[in-house]
Amino acid sequence: MILAFYPADWSPVCSDQMALYNETMKYFKKYDAEIFGISVDSKWCHTAFSQSRNLHFPLLADFEPKGEISKKYGVYNESEGQCSRALFVIDKNGIIQWNYLSPTAVNPGADGILEALETLKTN
Repeated sequence: MILAFYPADWSPVCSDQMALYNETMKYFKKYDAEIFGISVDSKWCHTAFSQSRNLHFPLLADFEPKGEISKKYGVYNESEGQCSRALFVIDKNGIIQWNYLSPTAVNPGADGILEALETLKTN
């Protein structure tokens, strides 16, 4: 499983990041990995964003209580009131095998995710 925490629907970097993962899904599927986007936006905002961007993976709303899930993963930005940009690859036993905290203004891409999935496959 891949968790992609991102600051907000509709922001330029987040839009590009989610679009990239939409295009990369076929590679994730080769490793039997599902991806989930997570931000503190509401389910209604996610629905509009997902439809607008034609996304084919779920967006999870860490909306109420605000940031509860991102806080558990240590990626909630209190001063901004939103998730930091972070990636987690979790194995079939629910153990985090890889994570990356990206600068907010930088799209972290998919290379690190794919390398982590390849490592999981070979172990």
